[in-house]
Amino acid sequence: MRKEDCFYLGKIAKKFSYKGEVLIWLDTDEPELYENMESVFVEINKHLVPFFIVTSSLHKGDFLRTRFEDIDNEDDADGIMGKAVYLPLSALPKLDGNRFYFHEIIGFQAEDERLGNIGEIVGVNDNSAQALFEIRKGEIEILVPMIDDFIVKIDRENKKVILNTPEGLVDLYLNS
Repeated sequence: MRKEDCFYLGKIAKKFSYKGEVLIWLDTDEPELYENMESVFVEINKHLVPFFIVTSSLHKGDFLRTRFEDIDNEDDADGIMGKAVYLPLSALPKLDGNRFYFHEIIGFQAEDERLGNIGEIVGVNDNSAQALFEIRKGEIEILVPMIDDFIVKIDRENKKVILNTPEGLVDLYLNS
C-alpha cells in the first residue's frame, strides 16, 4: 500500500498491558468510526506494513486500546511505539454537503461568485491556525482562508468549490 493512497489515522502512543496491547491516539473528531477495524497500516522504516487487529475498544475518548496479531508482549510493543498509523482512503466515510476532506478537493476549480473562476485548487495549507485553500491561476498563487462563511458549495459532480470571498481578498492577488 502506498502512503499516497492512505490517510493518517493517528499514532501508537503507549503500551497498555504486559500482553502487548497498545493505545493508538486517533487524530479524528469521530473516534467511534474506527472502533471495529480489522487491520491498519503502521509506518515502519518509511514503508506501510499491515497489522491485523485481534481486539480493540475505545479508551478515554481519543485512544483505541488495541491488541495486534503477533504482538504478544511488552518487547514486541516497544518495536512499534510512536509509529504512525494509516488506513486506505477508501475507508474514509463519505461526506456530503459542504463537508469535505482536504485531499478530495485537490484539482477542483475555485469559483468566486463575484469574480468567476479564480483558478485550480492545488493544495491545502493547514500548518497555521487557519487552514488555507492554495489556488493557482497561471503563475499566481492565491491563498483563501477555509472559512465556512466563504464556502458556498462543494460541487463534487462538476469538481468545483464555489466561494463568496470578501471584496479585495482575491483581487489583491490578481491585481498585483
